[in-house]
Amino acid sequence: LEMIHTYSLIHDDLPCMDDDDYRRGRLTNHKVFGEAMAVLAGDGLLTLAFEVMLEQKNVDPKVLIETVREMAMCAGNFGMVGGQGLDLEFEGKKITPDELRKLHAGKTGALFIAAIRGGAHLAGANDQQLLALTKFADLLGLAFQITDDILDVEGTEEELGKPVGSDAKNHKSTYVTLYGLQAAHELAEKTVAEALECLEMFGENAEPLREITRLMTDRKK
Repeated sequence: LEMIHTYSLIHDDLPCMDDDDYRRGRLTNHKVFGEAMAVLAGDGLLTLAFEVMLEQKNVDPKVLIETVREMAMCAGNFGMVGGQGLDLEFEGKKITPDELRKLHAGKTGALFIAAIRGGAHLAGANDQQLLALTKFADLLGLAFQITDDILDVEGTEEELGKPVGSDAKNHKSTYVTLYGLQAAHELAEKTVAEALECLEMFGENAEPLREITRLMTDRKK
């Protein structure tokens, strides 16, 4: 994917991964340090993540290994990398809602699942709790992505800290292009409500997760 991204900067006929010049109001790494150094920084940070996880003390080794295995799976071919691959494959094509859902379940949702399940594993969650939290994380990732698609249309460069309209420029199918702006808003709200339902069994202990979830449809960046 990195080779495709680098090559496509020169050849406009190839799909291109997100290469906005600004993120959160600051120039992105490839604009400051160059394309090659930005790719190496990504490789280094990915590797460092596993180093940090495996340095954790006072954790049952079996639990730690399973947590790291799930993180690797959600980051790799069956998760983020796979979803990004679909994003490149579908660029410029009209796709179905099911295909869009599959794309974002990998590209965005998988790492939400890894983060939530990782914490649950380390906290000693049982199978029923893990199932509920997995569904919650998947829905939270979906709500995040729908909102992201909406902000690419409704947001401002000042609020987002990056250019708006990137999806349209790159001919990407989004929840806005498939459903329309109003329906995308309604779908985001419905998804948030379903995510909150998944947390009912946890009572007050899940209040921090509820606060994060409620912020999803109100965020401006």
